Formats: sequence, structure tokens, C-alpha cells
Amino acid sequence: MKIISWNTNGLRATAKQGFFMPLFGKYNPDVLCLQETKVEESQLPEEVRNIKGYYSYFSHSRERKGYSGVAIYTKEKPKEVFYGMGIKKLDTEGRLVGIKLKKFTIITGYFPNGGAGPHRLKYKLEFYEAFLKFILKLRKNGENVIFCGDVNTAHNEIDLARPKENVENTGFLPIERAWIDKVVKNNFVDSFRKFYPDKVEAYTYWDQKTRARDRNVGWRLDYFFADGNIKIKNTGILSDYYGSDHCPIWLEL
Repeated sequence: MKIISWNTNGLRATAKQGFFMPLFGKYNPDVLCLQETKVEESQLPEEVRNIKGYYSYFSHSRERKGYSGVAIYTKEKPKEVFYGMGIKKLDTEGRLVGIKLKKFTIITGYFPNGGAGPHRLKYKLEFYEAFLKFILKLRKNGENVIFCGDVNTAHNEIDLARPKENVENTGFLPIERAWIDKVVKNNFVDSFRKFYPDKVEAYTYWDQKTRARDRNVGWRLDYFFADGNIKIKNTGILSDYYGSDHCPIWLEL
């Protein structure tokens, strides 16, 4: 099984510019997980909403139009689809969609950015803690959990180009990074670091305003975390794939 995850930074724009459909033709994923789609399902063209050979599921923000949003396309019909964690104040921004397949439960998540003031950092940390409890409950129920998406935090210094300059900035705050430590301690494997523990300059996000991608001044904000008992064949970053300020990442089981 091959899974691709991508923060599209606006699915309509990505599709209009010709970057969306090639993902299917070139990489043929069994599951495609999207974040920051910024769109309601009804606003998408038919050819984007319904891809031949795939079931598709979408969630969008109930509070702000053109904000947040996630989607999953899957070849295998899910046994169950869920939207959010069942916590109203954390589910209204359309940040989670999950599918329960025969062997795996796969969740795509667009985790909050804590950069719009103390209240948003508090919201981000609250979202983090609730999500970890949520996936631990799924595991307790016997499910093999894989979650992916834009976590909006670089875990360690190796995961961003300028760690010293960003140690007091959201996305690299010790309290944010400590949550990823907790995820790992609970036996969820950061698939990229499992295969490439020492690889440097491996990023998934670059600031567009400063043309940071041209200089590879980036952050690794996008992850695949898999339950420790899941056998991972390989994983990688499609750093040469354009269409967003993030690039796709992939996981093969």
C-alpha cells in the first residue's frame, strides 16, 4: 500500500494550475491525504471531487470560508469514516478526516498553527493533547493507526534550516516539540526518521514570500506517524513536486 500526504495550500488553485491530477497518474497512490484544502466539497469541480477508482471524503471549516480543510481519497472502500475527534470546539475548523480500512486506520490532519497569538498557541496545544488521547483510544480498541499531515512543528534541530533563529518562534517552541516527543514515546514511529535518522536538509515546507525553496531554507512540518507494530517498507519526500508551499510525502507499507 502506498499513501501520499500533501498540504495543498488551496486545492482549487492546485488543481487549476495542473498540479493535482498528476499525483494520481505519476504515483498511483492507494490513499491520498490532503490538508489545507481551503474549500467545501460542493465548490470543487466534478473531476477533482470524484476521481475514477477512488472514494473521496472531505471536511471543511464551519467557522471561516476558505480556511483549513482536509480530504482523503482511497481505493479501498472504508468500513467507517470519521470527521474530527468528537470534541466540538476542536472539530469546527475541519482539521481531521479518518478512514477505517481492513488493516489500518488512516487519519489526515491539518494541525493548528500557533502563530496568531497566545490564544492560538493554547488552542494548538489543546488540539495536540486531545489528538494523542484520541489515537491512543483507537489503538486500545485494536486498530492499527497511521496519521499523517501538516503537524505544524519541526521536531528537532535537524528538521529545519535555521533552528537557533527559530527557538522562540511557534513551530519550534520547546513545548510544541515536547508533544512530538510524547507521540514517539507512545510508540508512534516518525517514518522518515526511521529510515533516514541523520539526513539533513530534508524539508517539506518553504516560505513563498522569501523564495526560500530556491535556497532550500525550509522546515520539515509534514509527517507520517505509524503505530510501532506496522511494517513500513519505505518512505520519502517529493521535494521536487510543486504546486504548494509544501511538497508531498509518501509512505509504502
